[in-house]
Amino acid sequence: MAGVIMIRAGKLDRQIIIEREAETVAASGAVSKTWAPIATVRAELVQRSADEYLAGFGEADAGGAVFRIRYLAGITPADRVICDGVAYDIDEIAELGRRRALELRCTRAAA
Repeated sequence: MAGVIMIRAGKLDRQIIIEREAETVAASGAVSKTWAPIATVRAELVQRSADEYLAGFGEADAGGAVFRIRYLAGITPADRVICDGVAYDIDEIAELGRRRALELRCTRAAA
């Protein structure tokens, strides 16, 4: 099966939450932005090499992570990932195969 991307269920050992920013308007008219969960999925945390990380995003201590998940339509770089209580901004989304999987390349969100 050359060229076919398969994700083994055993590698999906993390549970992540994908969140989207939503605006809420209070009765007073004040607008506040909150993050609302749009999906909870199983993911594989993929380690990336230091060289690849430095070339791609600059500072090594920025806290990068790559999550591999089964294909899920509608995710954008405006969304974010929560893994083990830590928020990550999505920098890039790569489709693996034809709608088989997604690779979410992320950096740790500023507190």
